[in-house]
Amino acid sequence: MKTVITVQELRQARSSLPNPLGLVPTMGYLHAGHLSLVERARKECASVAVSIFVNPTQFGPNEDLAAYPRDVDRDLSLLEQAGTDLVWLPTPEIMYPPGFQTWVEVEHLTRPLEGAMRPGHFRGVATVVAKLFNAVQPQKAYFGQKDAQQAAVIRRMALDLNFPLQVVVCPIVREPDGLAMSSRNTYLDERQRQAAPVLHRALLAAQAAFQAGERQADKLRQVMLETLQSEPLARPQYVSCADPETLQEIEGQAPPGALLSMAVYIGKTRLIDNAFLGL
Repeated sequence: MKTVITVQELRQARSSLPNPLGLVPTMGYLHAGHLSLVERARKECASVAVSIFVNPTQFGPNEDLAAYPRDVDRDLSLLEQAGTDLVWLPTPEIMYPPGFQTWVEVEHLTRPLEGAMRPGHFRGVATVVAKLFNAVQPQKAYFGQKDAQQAAVIRRMALDLNFPLQVVVCPIVREPDGLAMSSRNTYLDERQRQAAPVLHRALLAAQAAFQAGERQADKLRQVMLETLQSEPLARPQYVSCADPETLQEIEGQAPPGALLSMAVYIGKTRLIDNAFLGL
């Protein structure tokens, strides 16, 4: 496994790797969810590259950039065990050189849900992912379904900007109690960690209501909200039942495949989760 820092080092190392190459973009502090993406890329591609970069431009002014967990040595050990060929570790100065002023914005898809709660977040995501695609030149790029809106935004960007690659979105990896794996789970204390699976229970409750015949999107949102409110430590920021392509809230009847999603504070930690209705 080769590790590189500069773009020049990256391009030199990339030139010797066989195609197709699969890229797994990460912010580090890897868990089984990240490693499942590497495993999928390993199965489908001749070579695998992983980027580790805590992207400052996708964090808001009151978010957790400074506190975001980091352990590069552990990450590199896990990636080597997983069969990664190349790891890119760019610095903020490499990704955003002095005078940087070029941004990628995906318009409509970034307005609801996470975009409404975190202004500017998806501008940072789209820009850094476009830079990763351009620098690494993969044939496939792997993302997790846990960040459902991010996956939709990146798919749209890749299509709109004619990136010659396939965006592959892989299933959420969960803890045994249903909590979606996330680097931010490390912020939870013991009591908060016990409360956190309420997000998954809320999704399951809406799924169960749908299977029992409930089709009204408002009722399904209410089922999720009531489940979340049953946990004293949970403070819901939003619950959604939206079109999976446009991310617009569904009014009236929700069809199979609609995207259920939510953002919930457990203590000071903001968690997200989602599922496709009826699937």
